[in-house]
Amino acid sequence: MTVERRGAAISIKALRREFQGSAGTVVALDGVDLEVAAGEFVCIVGPSGCGKSTLLRILAGLDRQTSGTIDIDAAGWRVQNAMVFQESGLFPWMTVEDNVAFGLMTRGVSGKDQVARVDAALKLVGLGRFRKHYPHQLSGGMRQRGAIARAFVTDPGMLLMDEPFAALDAQNRTILQAELVRIWEETGKTVVYITHSIDEALLLGDRCVIMTAQPGRFKEIIDVPFAHPRNIMALSTSTKFNDMKLAIWRVLEEEVNRARASEL
Repeated sequence: MTVERRGAAISIKALRREFQGSAGTVVALDGVDLEVAAGEFVCIVGPSGCGKSTLLRILAGLDRQTSGTIDIDAAGWRVQNAMVFQESGLFPWMTVEDNVAFGLMTRGVSGKDQVARVDAALKLVGLGRFRKHYPHQLSGGMRQRGAIARAFVTDPGMLLMDEPFAALDAQNRTILQAELVRIWEETGKTVVYITHSIDEALLLGDRCVIMTAQPGRFKEIIDVPFAHPRNIMALSTSTKFNDMKLAIWRVLEEEVNRARASEL
């Protein structure tokens, strides 16, 4: 599959998101600033309720900020995005190939081009033999592969992922992490990836953004020094990896405890 590298450049400045509730104004995000280069893989970690998913929804255009700005483009043109959630979201009445083709159909892509792009996307995630299967006939890991194929088939400039492997068992999670790294290395998409796992952030990302407890702010941004291509299993057992994991946890621990205390 030959893919043109068309990652999105993202610029977020002074982003704030407020919600009005019965108890008054709740500030979910405040003073968020971030620059993401085209083709970069950025992982965001933080305690529950810190606004990670809210930020992703704003990037996707599913929600709007209260104030601040977001500019998303690549070489001067507005880019499409695609989202992958914890649950695959595949339509149960459609086969794998029809699920993957759905976004192309809604965009009016011609039948011949549609077939070629679905074939390429299924090959990319290793689901070619299962194209005629329905979601209930697949394992959880395979359904998530289908969701990733559906995201990539539209050739988005930006891929937004909200803990897509959190519900999987450890073996499938490791396999799909390695697959995602491989696909990203091949395609050069810009990825913003939400996770609770420090391990996952270090295995996948170019940078790790650590968020504070509510209201969500960026506490620290850490460069991940591991070169590509990455061997997920070898990397996870290295001394440098574990030293970085401990360092990030020490930054994050205070925020996790603060978030827990606010719930008591």
